[in-house]
Amino acid sequence: MNDNRALVLVTGGTGYLGGHTITRLLADGHRVRTTVRDLGRAAEVPHDEVEVVAADLGADDGWAAATEGVDYVLHVASPFPPSSPADDDEVIRPAREGTVRVLAAAREAGVRRVVLTSSFAAVGYSAVPRAEYTEADWTDPADPNTAYIRSKVIAERAAWDQVRSAGGPELAVINPAGIFGPVLGGRLSSSVGLVRAMLDGAMPVVSPLHFGVVDVRDAADLHVRAMTHPRAAGERFLAAAGRSISFLELARILTESGYEVSTEELTAEQVRADPAMREAVARLGHVPVIRTGKARDVLGWRPRPVEETLADTARSL
Repeated sequence: MNDNRALVLVTGGTGYLGGHTITRLLADGHRVRTTVRDLGRAAEVPHDEVEVVAADLGADDGWAAATEGVDYVLHVASPFPPSSPADDDEVIRPAREGTVRVLAAAREAGVRRVVLTSSFAAVGYSAVPRAEYTEADWTDPADPNTAYIRSKVIAERAAWDQVRSAGGPELAVINPAGIFGPVLGGRLSSSVGLVRAMLDGAMPVVSPLHFGVVDVRDAADLHVRAMTHPRAAGERFLAAAGRSISFLELARILTESGYEVSTEELTAEQVRADPAMREAVARLGHVPVIRTGKARDVLGWRPRPVEETLADTARSL
């Protein structure tokens, strides 16, 4: 019997956002295929009904088979270094080339639309008046940011350039802030790792920096909405819930949720005096205002409150 349900390819199915996106797609009745670099990790993909194929962002092999017969691609996978690399290109090159490789394979396979997971890093790490950011803003890749931040803006720009120059498939981009929320397995995202460090007492003092928050379930929801909505093609969508918070506010939310964590904050002078926090100095006093009206108005997106997300994160850990 023919199965007329849409077939969706999710890259990086063993990852945090990838796993939640797969869960949402299955709940909506889609068929799902996902890629892993090594089939030995297939068991880490949530849900047995998912088709798992091998494909590495660093090589062409496997991508034609991965995209064959696919209606939509959600390109979630991207390299995230555990520490700053000796050479920025160790992160930037695979992010850029992997994105272009996936788009090329999708075009050859006749995929309708690709939804790319970019990041607020591609939007809000260059100064703008009043620190208010919309989808019209771009981080300048020439600014002295980390390799990861530069990789996100360079990879996203490469994606838009690829679609403009080669044509098809349709492209939509999601730019999430820090992703928190319930974990599905033992592998933690870097953002959830911050909550784990607080709960474990490994972060006895916090830095006076601010960041945006989005629930992983809401980020997955936004990807799925952008996958099929007629007005999403050719658009970027910022994803954040409420106002940006500080690490101290995160600690206080966890305390109010019943967890014992440190609520001691470094002073700006202490940050400036610590060589290990050199990259944080430029962010002191910077409270980003992330405008998400586009996702709400165009796609009907309604993220849950930050407090709920962070409490659910701690509870799942």
